Amino acid sequence: MSIQMRVGHGKRDLFVSKRMSANNWSRPANLGPTINTSSDDSSPFLAADGETFYFSSVGHKGYGGADIWMTKRLDDSWTKWAPLVNMGPKLNSPGWDSYFTIPASGDYAYFVSSRSGEGQEDIFRIKLPELAKPDPVALISGQVLNSKTNAPISARITYESLPEGKELGVARSEPVNGDYKIVLPFGKKYGFSAKAKGYYAVSEFVDLTGMKEYGELNKNLYLAPIEVNQIVRLNNIFFESGKSVLKIASFPELNRVVIFLKGNPTITVEISGNTDHEGSDEYNLTLSQERAQAVVDYLISKGQNPGRFTAVGYGETLPVASNDSDKGKQLNRRVEFKILKR
Repeated sequence: MSIQMRVGHGKRDLFVSKRMSANNWSRPANLGPTINTSSDDSSPFLAADGETFYFSSVGHKGYGGADIWMTKRLDDSWTKWAPLVNMGPKLNSPGWDSYFTIPASGDYAYFVSSRSGEGQEDIFRIKLPELAKPDPVALISGQVLNSKTNAPISARITYESLPEGKELGVARSEPVNGDYKIVLPFGKKYGFSAKAKGYYAVSEFVDLTGMKEYGELNKNLYLAPIEVNQIVRLNNIFFESGKSVLKIASFPELNRVVIFLKGNPTITVEISGNTDHEGSDEYNLTLSQERAQAVVDYLISKGQNPGRFTAVGYGETLPVASNDSDKGKQLNRRVEFKILKR
């Protein structure tokens, strides 16, 4: 945000305010002297990668009255920045240039300029050179749907980094059609889930560690009604290969199960383990049973009553996809819970 306060570097400075909770924001914090000058600094724009930052400044001397500049955030303090880069004479004019924005794809930029056009200030579009582009991101979109009826659901969607489980943002699906969109920077693994009253919040997982350029992924989120015999797949559960040892990246998902159980204290559930067809029948039954028990043990360690759980290993006997492909095998390797009693 661009505001003039008693404490600052000059006229209008740029500040950041962090979302603390619903309708609750932190006190604005000044972005520091690397960005702010004794003159007006305005029109901040943070790219979808969460690090590349563009703004307009009168105080930083460039090609005109107000130029557009680029920098990158170096840490979470919001006061340490990479050296400023002027966006150059093709974008900046002898006059006033401001209100720079970029879509998630990062190919083109849009800005307002007083250079010769149709009026006093016009909107322009320019193709960005590689050095001026933000880091690539993925646009994740889809619908939030009832897993039984496919009806659209208005839901709160949260997304987090894995394995830390740190919440990164919140979105909402459209009540009419269930549509949602979120943007995630490259280089990390993420979990995201939708939550609505009367449904279990089913999570999804996406791995962007190998991503090199902008991409778009379609993922529908299916919410399971809270009712007897309802089966819910726990998507973000990860084990060490061939073992029943839970990886740390599983804990955010399991902690959501704990929250669900605390909010529904009369529910009892069956936790089931399932495998693909690799290995012997006996081996797969044993492994699936041990993995189901590992999940139950974790939930009990978080204070849940052991009597609420039944651990069952089904091995390869309940496939949900063909084992003829890697994708099918991945779908068959899963942990689920079934509501036995409400």
